[in-house]
Amino acid sequence: MSATVTELLLDKTKDFTLVETLAFLAEEYPGKVIFSTSFGQEDQVITDFIFKNDLAITVFTLDTGRLFQETYDVFHRTLKKYKKQIEVYFPEAAAVENLLQTKGPNSFYDSVENRKECCFIRKVVPLRKALSGNAVWITGLRAEQSENRHDLNLFEYDGGFEIIKFNPLLKWSLEEVENHLKEFNVPQNALHKEGFVSIGCAPCTRAIFPGEDIRAGRWWWESSHKECGLHGAKKD
Repeated sequence: MSATVTELLLDKTKDFTLVETLAFLAEEYPGKVIFSTSFGQEDQVITDFIFKNDLAITVFTLDTGRLFQETYDVFHRTLKKYKKQIEVYFPEAAAVENLLQTKGPNSFYDSVENRKECCFIRKVVPLRKALSGNAVWITGLRAEQSENRHDLNLFEYDGGFEIIKFNPLLKWSLEEVENHLKEFNVPQNALHKEGFVSIGCAPCTRAIFPGEDIRAGRWWWESSHKECGLHGAKKD
């Protein structure tokens, strides 16, 4: 059934602009369309489309407790520019307390398993809470961001979170993203000018060097698929 729904959505919106598709989803699933932002460049493009066009789509973010100050700064500037609400989800305090008490504050450096445990507590569990009861999850994923994202579809069913996922910027280039932000004076994270392409938690993100993969700055000390579990769920 999930495949049928996503194919139907793709067919219905094939001639729509990005904004028309967002508006269609908001009307088709009233009160059940949600967008997750981490205030990166792609997410700021989608936020601009949603807020500028006053679309009935809930915008939310995950505050892991270990974000860069620059991320909070762009969060604040976004609120001031659009005068719209952004919901915030935090990890469960007891889970974070237990993690730090048993493994210390930097256990994620010790192994991939420990890092995934931290991501699960700080990101996946709050995300599951945010997505609960909703029908469509909008993301800022782009195909060229990593090998894992090359095979994504515009619409797909995320079996891990049991929700339809819409990736409106899937085929956009980084240049197109940057041009939109510049043209419409959309607030940006200051770290982008310092070589940060993908921005997550402060201890786990660094700037990338010329010629490095776009995801090289994430969990830079390990060799892995560079995903935290938010977009790595098995699809039906």
